[in-house]
Amino acid sequence: MKKEAIKKEAPKRVLKDRVFVLANNMSPLTYSIKSTGVYWFDEEKGYERELKYTQNQKTPFVDEFKGDSRLEHITFMDGVLSVPKEKQTLQMFLELSPDNGKVYKEFDTVKIATDELQDLELEIEALTIAKTLEIDMAEAIMRVEIGSEVSKMSSKELKRDLFLFAKSNPALFLELVTDDNVQLRNFGIKATEANIIKLSQDQRLFTWVSNGRKVMTVPFDEHPYSALAVFFKTDEGMEIYSNIEKRLKD
Repeated sequence: MKKEAIKKEAPKRVLKDRVFVLANNMSPLTYSIKSTGVYWFDEEKGYERELKYTQNQKTPFVDEFKGDSRLEHITFMDGVLSVPKEKQTLQMFLELSPDNGKVYKEFDTVKIATDELQDLELEIEALTIAKTLEIDMAEAIMRVEIGSEVSKMSSKELKRDLFLFAKSNPALFLELVTDDNVQLRNFGIKATEANIIKLSQDQRLFTWVSNGRKVMTVPFDEHPYSALAVFFKTDEGMEIYSNIEKRLKD
């Protein structure tokens, strides 16, 4: 038995008012875009089709025009062009034009709301974690953000800046919270500040301050404290970590 061919219908256009805005936050008093001499590649037909926006045609495709065409201008006012659902020809022209996404874009309120919601959820998550962080981890994270200045801060100043950091850059904050090397890097810096270990001027060697013996050699092209953090995870490094930890508590 022969199978009947299944006809695939093209999805119907959603009839709604649309708003288009100029890219890069441009908002000149008036800004006109080309409404003729524009081409769109039709993958189904396999060739470029000319687009033109007119007053009297029901399609933007020139090869579908019937009779004479009267060209219409397309002008953004203060960077915005509102197109009611009744003007489907203009909406189609704006969607198909290669300038879409480059010169202008559709203002999608749903997408914007979704992005804002995701940002808010990320901020809430970061602030919630910041509230529960112990002081050592808070110091480790803020040292990444502000450097050695963290050593001069009181616990309240540290906590305040931690909340501000979590609020202003929640994605980076959450990334640092889950990076176990952050705390190890901070531990190494504290050991240096406490004059327990010393980093050579060429930043290639860590040594004990007490006797000048080598702690570790920094691999070429690696950040010294990042390399030290990795070293602390090795068997030899764990012993040195314990030794430093005891001295920091003394």
